[in-house]
Amino acid sequence: MIPFLTVLSIPSPSEGVWHLGPLPLRAYAFAIILGVFAAVWTGERRWVARGGTRGQIGDLALWAVPAGLVGARLWHVATDFELYFGEGGGDPIDALKIWQGGLGIWGAIMGGLVGAYFYCRHHGILVRPLADALAPCLLLAQILGRFGNYFNQELFGRPTDLPWALEIDTAHRPFGYEQFATFHPTFLYEVLWNLAAIGVLLWADRRFRLGYGRVFALYVMLYTLGRGWIEYLRIDPVELQDVGGLRFNVWTSIVLFVLATVYFVITTRRHPRPDSREPTPYVAKEAAAESGTDAENGRENSDEPGPDGTSVRSEGSDTADLSGPDAPGDGESPRE
Repeated sequence: MIPFLTVLSIPSPSEGVWHLGPLPLRAYAFAIILGVFAAVWTGERRWVARGGTRGQIGDLALWAVPAGLVGARLWHVATDFELYFGEGGGDPIDALKIWQGGLGIWGAIMGGLVGAYFYCRHHGILVRPLADALAPCLLLAQILGRFGNYFNQELFGRPTDLPWALEIDTAHRPFGYEQFATFHPTFLYEVLWNLAAIGVLLWADRRFRLGYGRVFALYVMLYTLGRGWIEYLRIDPVELQDVGGLRFNVWTSIVLFVLATVYFVITTRRHPRPDSREPTPYVAKEAAAESGTDAENGRENSDEPGPDGTSVRSEGSDTADLSGPDAPGDGESPRE
């Protein structure tokens, strides 16, 4: 290593909690909340651009966010149960202290999907076009949420003296690593990877007009591809960290990558090219029955009134950026 480069490093915040009188203000919570607001704002614009009703993403968040937080905490506790229920003095009450950190992204995604599914069932919305609209927005939320780990000085990687190494205070270093001062900034690796993944998703969605849940599948593929090698660098203790020589979350990434790839291939074979009459984002069973179309896919042969009374056209729109236009381009309907 070049000597002068070894003095370079990324300093960690001196504190992650500020007090406004008796009220603690936690950077971790702010990061999560900011991520949620960013995902809802950008997701709303993308959803409206695909023919959805304005305000639905905000309503969806009331279902998906609490379910995602519960799922994220359950995943963390399940994979680190010795911290809370171990024989070495783990305190079960600490499992409820979500403000101290400890949210598993896989549990967040699964819990959020459950909440979103029930919302969609209740409002007659097809899941696949909604998932496609929100896919890049979820990555944006994950980017902002990772800064909470930075302020908490947690989930960093192995010791390193690279010029972009992250300084970690002694109190936050895992057992056996007390003698090291700088570590791989895995939070930053994931932030940069997710930014690149957003660019790929937006380009692929615009270039190939994927639809049919393939944008979301590509999101899962890209995220797990990066999460696999980033997780491999981490040294934080996890109860299920050594399964066949790999951390449990690495195996989770592998399994989800394979499943998403299989789904992507199958749907591509079923829908190999953009359809000039693409599905609307709504089930529209009554309209489908009247026009003799496929209610499951929400495909309509003519203009039908949407839930808000507006007309949904049969042509698909193309969304170029993360936020998307406020309305479908050229009066066209969204695509699945």
